[in-house]
Amino acid sequence: MTQKFFQFGELLPDYSIPVLNERAVRASAGILFFFAIVTFMNAFLMGNFLPTRVFVVAFLVDFTVRIFINPRYAPSLILGQWAVRKQRPDYVGAPQKRFAWGIGFVLALLMFYLMVLNSVIGPINMVVCSVCMLLLFFEASFGICVGCKVYNAFNSEKAQLCPGGVCELPRSEVPGVRLWQALILAAFLAMVGMVGQWVYRAAPAVAPQSEIATRVSPSTPADPAEVARCQVPAFAKAMGHEEKWKLHNNCH
Repeated sequence: MTQKFFQFGELLPDYSIPVLNERAVRASAGILFFFAIVTFMNAFLMGNFLPTRVFVVAFLVDFTVRIFINPRYAPSLILGQWAVRKQRPDYVGAPQKRFAWGIGFVLALLMFYLMVLNSVIGPINMVVCSVCMLLLFFEASFGICVGCKVYNAFNSEKAQLCPGGVCELPRSEVPGVRLWQALILAAFLAMVGMVGQWVYRAAPAVAPQSEIATRVSPSTPADPAEVARCQVPAFAKAMGHEEKWKLHNNCH
């Protein structure tokens, strides 16, 4: 069947609404999540926000193409489709996906305005990034489209052809967690907590870098230019990342 250049979803004879291949959608979400978590950790741990700016632009372009032109031409979906090319397609409704991706587009647009255009760096960026990664993680790992659930709250025509058949599955057939399974999970979490306490108690104490530098060269005069260069910016202080910022910028 021929496809139009500007079209959202595939029009197949067996379905009354446009559809998308859920396997490719989940694969693309996993690809985006990988790059999102890498750039996020660069910013969070190293204070380096440059990779995040690059990713925000790429993310915004990808979502602009998939929403306003055609998902077939979105780079991440092309990669996702290639990754699952040998798997049987699992078609789901396209309308709710467009709504869900619209949420991602708005978040990407906000990040583009804050970080790329205005170089605003602070807790709000971390919150927006965390929300984006949470949505991508749920999509890639569990096949749960959070935005698709929000879709039903704003549309009289409910979502159809949901991943895993959750739209058609009666509540009475939804499997629950049994008591013995809950006990196993609780015991496992308790074990992890005890191991964590033991590891942290046994770990040797590490002195702050500023204290180590003082011990090594207590009488070295401070260079005014170096002092000015190593002034920790307000955003790093607000995030509690002073030591990480100094480490990234080779300041002691």
